[in-house]
Amino acid sequence: MASNLRPLSKKEIRRENERTILAAAEKVFAEAGFGGATMQLIADVAGLPKANLHYYFPTKEALYREVVQSIFQVWLQAANTFESAEGPAEGLGAYIDAKMEISRRHPAGSKVWASEVMHRAPVIQDYLETTLVEWTNGRIDVIQGWIDDGRMDPIDPRHLLYMLWATTQHYADFGHQIETLNNGAPLSDAQWAEAKRSVKMIILKGIGVPQHELDALK
Repeated sequence: MASNLRPLSKKEIRRENERTILAAAEKVFAEAGFGGATMQLIADVAGLPKANLHYYFPTKEALYREVVQSIFQVWLQAANTFESAEGPAEGLGAYIDAKMEISRRHPAGSKVWASEVMHRAPVIQDYLETTLVEWTNGRIDVIQGWIDDGRMDPIDPRHLLYMLWATTQHYADFGHQIETLNNGAPLSDAQWAEAKRSVKMIILKGIGVPQHELDALK
């Protein structure tokens, strides 16, 4: 019986190889750091010849930058609800949900980002000074708009963002500690759902979101 599967195009093969390499690199950089990682080790984890890595990413630094920028792009997309949300309950609630889910599904990427920043961003400082600054200022403007409209308490939007990042990314960066405190097991689906609910309630109550808006999120 003839197969209905068509051969992958060159573009599809390239995209699949890049995904495989990035997933492997994310894991290796998270465990070994930039200095300890090698292109050979990443190739071994990816199950590809080392030459393939150099074809797509000429240097380790180029591959590392792509890994870091990829996780940041995922985080950027998580905040798309800011502009369309009516207020902080919807906007921040959806953002917390999305960031928690990213920590659940992309823990290695979050660890790579955290390690880079803790070492004063030797590879991606230019990215922080441009993309991160622009994105953060945009979110600050939205939050300040909610404050001006009386939708939340008058707090410093910048420190609210820092708290959101620290809280949601904790579940990735300190995943081992959480598992240890959870009797050595990863959080279950029900526990993740409760974690999201708890974080949303704590943050949103803390910034003065009215109770009836909180009730609508449950």
